[in-house]
Amino acid sequence: MDFKWYGQSCFYISGKKKRKSRKKVSILTDPFDESTGLKLYKKNVEMVLVSHSHDDHNNLSAVNEEAFVIDNPGEYEVQNTLIRGIFSYHDEEKGKERGVNTIYVIESEGMNVCHLGDLGQKELTDDQLKEIGEVDILLIPIGGKYTLNAKKASTIISQLEPKAVIPMHYKVDGLDLDLDGPEAFFKAMGAKDTEAKDKVSISKSNLSEGEIKVYKLKPQSKKA
Repeated sequence: MDFKWYGQSCFYISGKKKRKSRKKVSILTDPFDESTGLKLYKKNVEMVLVSHSHDDHNNLSAVNEEAFVIDNPGEYEVQNTLIRGIFSYHDEEKGKERGVNTIYVIESEGMNVCHLGDLGQKELTDDQLKEIGEVDILLIPIGGKYTLNAKKASTIISQLEPKAVIPMHYKVDGLDLDLDGPEAFFKAMGAKDTEAKDKVSISKSNLSEGEIKVYKLKPQSKKA
């Protein structure tokens, strides 16, 4: 599977629709608007996943009208790709501060990709862990303030035990939101010198049991 990151929780993900198929499905997660200080140019995708209704996560004008929109918990199959949405909270007070959030699990190429959206819980419940299941690749917020910080992200990673982690929702150049930078997280993961890449391709064959690979992506968006 291929991953590009545009900032915040917005990824462009492409994966094969079926095993041994050359055709790929294109997915955009949590498109943001220019109130973030960043500009997201319009993307032509087959589906878009929205974790919650805040402006920096639900800018549907950034995608083509034909895209299939998923914005609630449930089970979906689009273009032979299975998507599961799991109910969660955007804060530690059961949604009283910032509302609810949907975690998504994407099943593709024999792997499970878990996008946590703006998860704000200090830990996942047993029911949520059961619904999420095994995680190969975890996309996790680390910037604090409105969601997980580095320490809380480490707790969630310990619960899910993914084989690979890509952090998101942290301070980058041009972003106007008050978030922490990535340094504390990469230090906690023992990966502070990880090289930032424009895109990363991950296959099941290059993931190992008992080892967590940490990837750093350069945001592919410009200042608004």
